[in-house]
Amino acid sequence: MITTRVLANQKWLMGLVAISLVSACQDPVIEQAPQPSYQSVSSQSLVLADSYLYQQTFSGTIRSGNTTEIGFELSGKIKALAVDSGDNVKQGQQLAKLDTRLLVAAQNELNASLSQNKADLDLARATLDRSLGLQKQGYVSEQQLDELKGQLNSLLAAKTRLEASLLANQLKIDKSTLLAPFDGVISKRNHNLAEVVNVGSPVFTIIEHNNIQAYIGVPVEIASQLTSGQAVDITVRDQPLQGVIAGIGAELNPVTRTVDLRVTLPKSAKVINGELSYLHYQQTQASQGYWVPLSALTDGVRGLWNIYTLSPADNKLFSIERRDVEIIYTTDNKAFINGAISPNEQYVSQGLHKLVAGQLVSQQTQVATR
Repeated sequence: MITTRVLANQKWLMGLVAISLVSACQDPVIEQAPQPSYQSVSSQSLVLADSYLYQQTFSGTIRSGNTTEIGFELSGKIKALAVDSGDNVKQGQQLAKLDTRLLVAAQNELNASLSQNKADLDLARATLDRSLGLQKQGYVSEQQLDELKGQLNSLLAAKTRLEASLLANQLKIDKSTLLAPFDGVISKRNHNLAEVVNVGSPVFTIIEHNNIQAYIGVPVEIASQLTSGQAVDITVRDQPLQGVIAGIGAELNPVTRTVDLRVTLPKSAKVINGELSYLHYQQTQASQGYWVPLSALTDGVRGLWNIYTLSPADNKLFSIERRDVEIIYTTDNKAFINGAISPNEQYVSQGLHKLVAGQLVSQQTQVATR
């Protein structure tokens, strides 16, 4: 029993020695240092341009070609109103009417006077004809004939006067009806039924259809570059429209120091009288610089801006450099700049808030898009 236990211990010691010898023959484990990680940036090349398109915007108002306050040429009481604010009207359509009873009474009186004049004329002519026959027989003197001729001429003059008065009365009756001078829409009604209106007092304000125009003031130097009939870009209530210059003013506004342009808008334009309108005018400005996205710019010092350029370093890496630039002109999403930069240099186009000058970065691969 003791011999068996001794043999077992010997075997255990021999196994332990064997394991130790095997472990001593293996190479030691060496830990590798971690590789540094560099931030990847999006970049573009600077392209030199000799000029840029400079867009200016000028404001004005929408006005119809004819916006007219219309009223009666006579004073009187309003008998009827056929339309109201917002109604569309056609040229020649009746809009309102005055009480014409006094005019009708005067017309009847003139017609009666004219009838009496006609009867007097008939009698005077018959008397003169008989007197001429009696003169040949020596029964009528020259004095009597002259008196009869004078009476006839006086009656003829009275007839002319009565006919003129009758015509004037008829014109007053006609002008007691207010008619639309053109196709349009009633913008405002100023009087009510049965009101007594004075001569020329406006009853309605009417705006003409299909004659919409924008009146926009521009500086003299811009006006000198424009011509009548030239197409221009107009915006009304974020609605882009193509207008045509109908006229250029010949006088400088003493307050705004601008020249008025009269621009005709398309008939299909959905605008309202008095709305604001904007003229967009582009011109080429000669100046060397580079177009970059606004995301490529960051605040600098002393009124300047900064752009980050990429300078080649080791192992396909790039070093960030901060360059001072000046913004010459901006649009909604890009800027035209110049400064301490050169053509074809690579610059960081976005993500500047994650970078600092001198930082090592890698460049993103630019994938061509169709």
